[in-house]
Amino acid sequence: MTALLGLSTRLGLARLLLITGARADEGDLSEFVDACFSGGVDLIQLRDPSADQDRLLEALRTMRRASYRYQGLVSAYKSVELAEEFEADLLHLPERGESPAAARGHLHRWALIGRSCHTNEQVDAALADPEVNYLTVGPVFGGLTPDAGLELVRYATRVAPPGDPDSKPWFAVGGITAATLDRVLDAGAKRIAVSRAITAAADPEAAAIALKDRVRQAWNADPAMQSLTFQVFRH
Repeated sequence: MTALLGLSTRLGLARLLLITGARADEGDLSEFVDACFSGGVDLIQLRDPSADQDRLLEALRTMRRASYRYQGLVSAYKSVELAEEFEADLLHLPERGESPAAARGHLHRWALIGRSCHTNEQVDAALADPEVNYLTVGPVFGGLTPDAGLELVRYATRVAPPGDPDSKPWFAVGGITAATLDRVLDAGAKRIAVSRAITAAADPEAAAIALKDRVRQAWNADPAMQSLTFQVFRH
């Protein structure tokens, strides 16, 4: 558990979520995470099915050390046992498996829980679940039906307007790149989650800066998002 307070405030202001593996092949996790936070990533989620529990725990601790100077957020994925051992501030759950209510018992009192949502019904369920603090919505691109993900983003925008302080934060996810980002923002998203757009970039920090700047422009152009920023700070 981090010593810093205000997890909900930092989540409410988060705009750019990065999903990454432990980068065992590259051997540069600490430097990579530092570059990403420096470039404007707000939240990093570790997701690496090839790594065992010990490697994941080591990677999460490395990410947390890098996050301190930026007040960045670090999230475990799926495993409640890993989240408990890590004393995770955030745990992201897939659309199936452990229930948020059951997962809550493995976390510290201030920890936040995210949920992956791939359908309108899953979005509705996550929004109605008092144990879920934020959502990811997608895949926006790369699904079976072209543009189906954009319709899901539009649905999430209607039922959980990003500028409404009573709405849970949600991140559009799935195949989002600098080239496709404007389409996602036009559909109503104000927070995005990416992976290869940063992990495969020759300069991860520059890639993060470009994405974050474009999302920041969308926030600044929307009076509701500007108002939300002030309201989040007050809580």
